Amino acid sequence: MAQSRTFPTPAAPKLGKPLKRAFFARSVHEVAPDLIGATLLVNGVGGLIVEVEAYHHTEPAAHSYRGPTPRNQIMFGPPGFAYVYRSYGIHWCVNFVCEKAGSASAVLIRALEPTHGIPAMRSRRGLRDERALCSGPGKLTEALGITIAHNGLALDAPPIALYARREKPEIAAGVRIGITKAVELPWRYGLKGSKFLSKPF
Repeated sequence: MAQSRTFPTPAAPKLGKPLKRAFFARSVHEVAPDLIGATLLVNGVGGLIVEVEAYHHTEPAAHSYRGPTPRNQIMFGPPGFAYVYRSYGIHWCVNFVCEKAGSASAVLIRALEPTHGIPAMRSRRGLRDERALCSGPGKLTEALGITIAHNGLALDAPPIALYARREKPEIAAGVRIGITKAVELPWRYGLKGSKFLSKPF
């Protein structure tokens, strides 16, 4: 009687050192490109960060530009916390608060390369194509199960875990996507040549 063959699941890549909140206590323009190649996990599900956008309180595209509100108050707190908001009333977006308390600057996580918990991502997203699982800010939050319940959570404590990249990748930069103000600022960063981006550079 023929035996059925099983094929091992590819091993997830090795993780770098855990990122602590102090990592985010710097200029948002330093943190944003340094996140490319880092790994974001939520309850063990996630992948490599391949695309981000920086937002600074001094420019009108930032939610904090007009001052604190009930929605954006997390941005005005200390660095190293998640800022989650609903975009267009449809999907959640996750940001990492940066700089000193009161600066109200943050990095939007736009796309991931799935590496951990891919079956869970496929179930949540209702599709199999790995390239489409996390190729946009709303897609990745759905894939990782991120909701408003994660707003204000520390980035270095469960259920969230962040790990530094193991080597510096080649990074592309360009203008941000889907905004109508400060559209000329080249504050979008991505892993050059990645097939998991929300949009090519």
